[in-house]
Amino acid sequence: MSTITAPTQNIIPDIPKRGMPVTIITGFLGSGKTTLLNQILKNKQDLKVAVLVNEFGDINIDSQLLVSLDEDMVELSNGCICCTINDGLVDAVYRVLEREDHIDYMVIETTGIADPLPIILTFLGTELRDLTSLDSILTVVDAETFNQEHFESEAALKQITYGDIILLNKVDLVKPEKLKEVEGFIHELKDSARIIHTQHGEVPLPLILGVGLTPTDDYTVHNLEDTHHHEHHHHHHDHEHHSHHLENDGFVSISFQFDSPFDVHKFENFLTEEMPENVFRAKGILWFSDSELRHIFQLSGLRYNLQADEWRSSPRNQIVFIGRKLDLQQIHSQLNKCLV
Repeated sequence: MSTITAPTQNIIPDIPKRGMPVTIITGFLGSGKTTLLNQILKNKQDLKVAVLVNEFGDINIDSQLLVSLDEDMVELSNGCICCTINDGLVDAVYRVLEREDHIDYMVIETTGIADPLPIILTFLGTELRDLTSLDSILTVVDAETFNQEHFESEAALKQITYGDIILLNKVDLVKPEKLKEVEGFIHELKDSARIIHTQHGEVPLPLILGVGLTPTDDYTVHNLEDTHHHEHHHHHHDHEHHSHHLENDGFVSISFQFDSPFDVHKFENFLTEEMPENVFRAKGILWFSDSELRHIFQLSGLRYNLQADEWRSSPRNQIVFIGRKLDLQQIHSQLNKCLV
């Protein structure tokens, strides 16, 4: 199948009003899922979009924030809403469906280590199938950090297997030979994959919303039976599933909090010289001794960035690392040495 290079213009498709269309965004750690979400919110024109995420932290809502409805839902000045999946997916979907204002579209972002199948089956095998319409599964792949070892992960392979559209992101950072190699691997795994090249998650919305690509009939009765207890005991099942996949793939997530600031030079040295190679992803809110601002920290593979803005609480360091077989004591000791 041919590859599409995304043009820049955005024309919003005619979204059917029966059964709220749902798009699921999946993809490995650091592939660019949240960047894609931000692009959808920015370019959605007249659509009212509900975005369900595991946390608000990375979504650019501060400048658009209109009303905070409660701690798990915010309403944006552009008419969109964001809702966290804190109490389980089904509950979060109902909270959106029960709102009085009309919502045209729902977009769900999975975690980077999630197998999308249980989420797909939640929409096809529970009462949600009568209330929503599963439109497409978008899988974001980082063209730059992609390698064979990266995809020894069971979850990462399933993300491609169940993807209706593969967004090959960060194509500006790789050579044509690498792109061909990545596309070859994706087509081997899924012959029918529709691949779209993107930079910074920019893609015309008609290519990804209202496309009706999810082959819902292909998800068999056998698969759907698996969701019977998923419907009634959703919170427990969801939690169990994610931790099971973390362990399956050898991933661990470890977090640290410090009430003292980092020395920025020592922390930079830790990132570039000392950090374990098997850290795939890190994020946090950082406090540096020589700055009055907080710094939002994102790391994916070898790339990282820091964005400064105002503190909204008392300064402290909070940082999370996700990777394979990480040594908690070692990283804690290294971070301790960065403190002032």
